Amino acid sequence: MLNTKPNIAKADDFYADLLALHEDKTPKESQDINARLILLLANHIGDRDVLRAAMEAAAHPGG
Repeated sequence: MLNTKPNIAKADDFYADLLALHEDKTPKESQDINARLILLLANHIGDRDVLRAAMEAAAHPGG
């Protein structure tokens, strides 16, 4: 089951780290980083049903 409730310790710190990851990167470099990050996290999750639910939630936010 996809957890959409806040679940990241020190979420503001994580967000800052994510922004820092993209500093001084071109749009293409940022897109490549995001794609690799998605694939790494998807592999870590490993559950196709959860991944499908996440894709659906991303495609239709708020509904």
